[in-house]
Amino acid sequence: MSAQHEPADLTPAVELPTSPRVDFYGGCGWIAFGVAVLVGSLTMDRLERQHINPYTVPGLLPGLLGIGMVVLGTVLAWRSWRRGALRIAAPAASRDRHDERRRIGLAILLCGGYGVVLIGHGLPFWLASTVYVAGAILVFRRLSRDPQERRFTPRSVLQALVIAVATAFITQWVFQELFLVRLP
Repeated sequence: MSAQHEPADLTPAVELPTSPRVDFYGGCGWIAFGVAVLVGSLTMDRLERQHINPYTVPGLLPGLLGIGMVVLGTVLAWRSWRRGALRIAAPAASRDRHDERRRIGLAILLCGGYGVVLIGHGLPFWLASTVYVAGAILVFRRLSRDPQERRFTPRSVLQALVIAVATAFITQWVFQELFLVRLP
């Protein structure tokens, strides 16, 4: 390998155990999200006027998933509380923790933008999903610590687009043809 194309040192940092406080907040977050999913599924139209089988009504699977999130979030919060989540001081923020939080926040922002802005506002599902997946790939590539990875090249952009188009079409096909769910 020439010195010009020598890879950056990408050895992983020492993996620190997750603090009980982080697990506690994570558990509370999963509980809140699970409750929101459950409430959303309970308020969906039940289609009783169309004599739909109760086991195939919209919202059944999301409701069950919401219940699962609440249960597992409660287990996580309870376990971390028993480990001293509220008694132990929060660990000092390191550069890795800061980068991790930034990436999580960015992922939440991108997912929210996808769900609120792109889906259901005139764009076909496959196009909205293509824009989202390609954008997410390129944004997270730009945040890489590897300088080679951060650089946008025609190849990296084309690769992101190919992955995005394939993901969008496969997702649409699976939902519409296998699950018989009509997508926007």
